Amino acid sequence: MKIGVLAFQGGVIEHIKQIEALGHEAVKVKKESDLEGIEGIILPGGESTTMSKLLNITGMMEPLRKKIEEGLPTWGTCAGMILLAKDIDGEDKSHLGVMNIKVKRNAFGTQIDSFTTRKAINKVSSEPIDLVFIRAPYVESCGEKVQVLCEIDGRIVAVKENNIIATSFHPELTKDLTFLKYFLEIVK
Repeated sequence: MKIGVLAFQGGVIEHIKQIEALGHEAVKVKKESDLEGIEGIILPGGESTTMSKLLNITGMMEPLRKKIEEGLPTWGTCAGMILLAKDIDGEDKSHLGVMNIKVKRNAFGTQIDSFTTRKAINKVSSEPIDLVFIRAPYVESCGEKVQVLCEIDGRIVAVKENNIIATSFHPELTKDLTFLKYFLEIVK
């Protein structure tokens, strides 16, 4: 499979290494032509505002939105979740706005409040997996077609809607490829 990773900044290399570790082709997506031929895309953690500005500067915002709306399997981690959300707490506009969720930025606190925990996510694995949270958002509310995959302390941290998944945590910062395998099953 050929999986794109939005490559403006953030956890790009970590995602690419994991995709390649599973024997798939990883493509850095920096311009519209990079969207051609990919079978799925990952929007990595990083700075959502910076990524949004670069999507606009490069003219990629609308082509990427269109691809996702047409069914391109998409996974947003942390900042990627914010890019995908239709609503962002305290803000009057969204970025891609393709997922029917409302997110709260830095919901678990600042960088110093980052943490790791372990949890089994039924749709993903019966075994607990490491969940790394770094200045993470969480989902405050979601539309009726959005499936909640995981909650931590009553807060929604992983969701799925049709061809899109979003996680507050960073599976790419662990050695565990379970969540990536789950995404690749959606791509198939």
